[in-house]
Order: sequence, then structure tokens, then C-alpha cells
Amino acid sequence: MGYEDGWSRLHGGHRPAGLVGAWLAVLHPVARALAARRVSPDLLTATALGLAVAAVPAALAGGPYLPLAALLVLAGAVVDGLDGAVAVLRHRATRRGAILDSAGDRLAEAAAAVALWAAGAPGWLAATAAGLWWLHEYLRARAAAVGVPGIGVITAGERPTRVIAAVVGLATAWPLGAPGATAGAAAGGALALVGLAQLGAWLRRADVPGDDRGGERDER
Repeated sequence: MGYEDGWSRLHGGHRPAGLVGAWLAVLHPVARALAARRVSPDLLTATALGLAVAAVPAALAGGPYLPLAALLVLAGAVVDGLDGAVAVLRHRATRRGAILDSAGDRLAEAAAAVALWAAGAPGWLAATAAGLWWLHEYLRARAAAVGVPGIGVITAGERPTRVIAAVVGLATAWPLGAPGATAGAAAGGALALVGLAQLGAWLRRADVPGDDRGGERDER
């Protein structure tokens, strides 16, 4: 099974294209090198989370450490993209690994939101952004759980765009102060809201074979 075929199988048959395809093409040679050295995908998952969590004390330190916090969030996201690629290349893609990866993503995003708060974003805004990020992924997971095929639509609120918002917010918090972090949190939340609207439209069109309320077919 090829690299793109393996990725597609893990993502509900969705074929990588556009920015996703370009991102996978960039990661592929790095993932191949790691796979050749038999690096564990679980180790990469743990490393990605550790990098994201390390952004919090860097953001708390403030000043010139804020760009470091941004770099740590970005590095964590890059490593997170490698764990799945290595799992595909090493033929070690498992349900347990997918669950660990998803849990690590959510914890990493929570750390990014805390880092934005530490950099000066209002607590309520950072918490709202994190909640919207979680809800975006929860809706997609619930759709899959009740039988909606595939991963649906690629929205404006996917994890890469959320990471970019957090990274820009942290990076600009050094020269701009709290307004930079606030703008990053606001942008991340706004992107998630747009993504939720796109997911909602997709779910209304989806042909759901049943639901989890006793298996009755939705006739609406």
C-alpha cells in the first residue's frame, strides 16, 4: 500500500489534495527517514504533545520567550503530522494509535490556548477558542460513530489553521503585547466557528443510515 493510499484509508477514503497534499509531500521524505530508523509513532505522538506543553512556561516567561512558545507549538504540530505518516510507512497504523493521536491533539490544543492566555489573551477568549476547537473535532467524531462515511468536508477550522492562528498570536505577542495574543485566540475561534458551520451544512446533506437513539432512521 502506498503512502497516500495508507493516509486515505486512515481518513475515511479522503484523497489528499491541495494544501493537505502539499503538506503530506513535504512530510513524506522526513517520515521515510524516521521510518527507516524504526522510530515509534507513539514516541512521535508523545514528543508532539511535550513540545506543545513546553510552550506554556515559555509563554509565561514572556518577552523574548514568546517567539519560542510559537516555535514550540509549530514544532509540536509538525511532529504530530509525522506520527501518522510513520505509522503508515511502517505498517503500524492501529486504532489505539489513532485514539492516542487524537487525544494528544486535543491536549496540545488546550496547551496552545493556555499559552495564548499566558501571553495576554483574555481567559474567556482563550477558553472559548479551545472549546470551539474541541467541538469541531467532536462533531466529526460523533458523525463517524453514527455511521456517516468519510471525514466530511475539509473546513476552514481544521487543525492546521488553528495551529497557524495560535502560532501567529504567540509570535506577535512579543512586539504587540496582549493584543497580538488576543488576535490569535480570536482568529482561532473565528476559524472554528466557520468550520462548525461548514460541518453543519455537510451533516444536513449526509445520508445517515441510523442514529444512536435506538437505531431509528432519521426521516427529516
